[in-house]
Formats: sequence, structure tokens, C-alpha cells
Amino acid sequence: MTRRRRLINPVEENDPLSVLTNLFDIAMVFAVALMVALVTHFNMTEMFSKEDFTLVKHPGTDQMEIITKKGEKIETYKASDQTQATGRKGKKVGTAYQLENGEIIYIPE
Repeated sequence: MTRRRRLINPVEENDPLSVLTNLFDIAMVFAVALMVALVTHFNMTEMFSKEDFTLVKHPGTDQMEIITKKGEKIETYKASDQTQATGRKGKKVGTAYQLENGEIIYIPE
């Protein structure tokens, strides 16, 4: 009779830390889902490809930023009069326009 009770009502362990392991798993799934959502929302899937690319953020403004990826190395360049962490200086010297046929025209300031 005792053997039958054990099968029907298994002994439950009262471990208070078992709840934390479930919360950790949920937090990890949420964090990964949030990262995937942010990458797809900001169209940054190019960062994970093996192709080289150049991306210009905020073109024609003082906050213009050029991001280049060559192989595994990603570099950013901000156009400003102040010295950046790389020690380089830069400023806007003109504007480039791409025509419908793909030709690029540069107009110096």
C-alpha cells in the first residue's frame, strides 16, 4: 500500500532556489529575443555578414558618421573638428550625390 501511494503522490522537494533557475532561463530567452528584435529593427544585419561594406549615418549633417567593415574589423569615423579616440580630425568638405544611372557627383564646399 505504501508503494502505491508513492507512485500517486510523488515526494516533492521544497528547494527555494529552483524558482531562480527558471527565472534565469526566462531572462536569457528574453534577452536573446530583444537583441534579435533590435538588430532587425535597425536593419543592422549587414554587421553579421561576411561581406565588406560602408554605411553613412546622418549624411550631410554635423552628426554624420561613416561605418566601414573590412573583414572582421569595424571602424567608425565621425566628422567633427575635435580629435576622436583614434587621434584623427575631420570636417565636412563637400557633398556627394548619386544620380539615377549610378554616377556619383562630388560638390566641394
